Amino acid sequence: MQLLVTGGLGFIGSNLVRHLLKNHPDYSIVNLDAVTYAGHPENLADLSSEKRYKFIKGRIEDRNVVNDIVSGKLFGKIDGIINVAAETHVDRSITDPGIFVSSNICGTQVLLEAALKHGSKDKPIRFLQVSTDEVYGSLGPTGKFTEETPLAANSPYSASKAGSDMLCRAYFHTFGLPTLITRCSNNYGPYQHPEKLIPLFITNLMNGKQVPVYGDGKNVRDWLHVEDHCAAIDTVFHKGVPGEVYNVGGNNEWKNIDITKLIIKELGKGDEMIKYVEDRLGHDRRYAIDNTKITTQLGWAPAHTFEKGIKETIDWYRKNGNWLAAICGHEVAACGAK
Repeated sequence: MQLLVTGGLGFIGSNLVRHLLKNHPDYSIVNLDAVTYAGHPENLADLSSEKRYKFIKGRIEDRNVVNDIVSGKLFGKIDGIINVAAETHVDRSITDPGIFVSSNICGTQVLLEAALKHGSKDKPIRFLQVSTDEVYGSLGPTGKFTEETPLAANSPYSASKAGSDMLCRAYFHTFGLPTLITRCSNNYGPYQHPEKLIPLFITNLMNGKQVPVYGDGKNVRDWLHVEDHCAAIDTVFHKGVPGEVYNVGGNNEWKNIDITKLIIKELGKGDEMIKYVEDRLGHDRRYAIDNTKITTQLGWAPAHTFEKGIKETIDWYRKNGNWLAAICGHEVAACGAK
């Protein structure tokens, strides 16, 4: 089987490519990535000699590139598509919503159309859309998001992801394309760009800089190790029922301020390194995922505890200074290196 993984040089995408090649020795992967600030060749440098891995630089909005790949013109027929490509940073979506609409909505439609066009009734191209729990909006102090929770996106980023999810639903119900959707909680782990909370705080502290905490720091997120997320994507792609949505969560709620203090402690710093800053516009207060459906119907469960996973993540950033230097070369401010 040959799969197209989009956004494979990004945080989740690179971990997913590595996971699929490791766990499916008879699979080959084509990676389509635009190589933006968040996608780096360094993330998959270890696969440079892997014959089952092919890379194409390009955007998912580019119909010509997408059709050349999915039709088999370049590397042979594609049997399935896992769409990880997306603009994902909420702060950036507030500054420039348009690029999120272009990539996340228009790009997804291009991929869906290619899958529909180049598949057949006997052998349709299976399509998995990797989405986010942010499409559900914000929770109060109790309760969890289920697959039946109405969509109530509150940022341009989450609205663009909700739109792409609805396109996937429409292509299943209108055209019969076998689409699946996963909605995950906040990911952490190796290769995450240092604009996100955990790697930003780690790199800031490693460089003796304070860490910026939005508002009162009591916003709550459900944290999921990226390797657990990749295993869930793998499971849903192979075992999921077309047309269905599967929530992927770590059963692991933490307040932002508590994670901040944990990282500070692990790096041997004090609370004076915390800098409270003005809250983000439209900042959702709490996310929490009910993962009952994927655990009971498909047999997936998270394998990492947060306490162990966060220590391993901190150690990874400590030991991968060359990777950080390469990433910070693209965008120094995000890394807090200077």
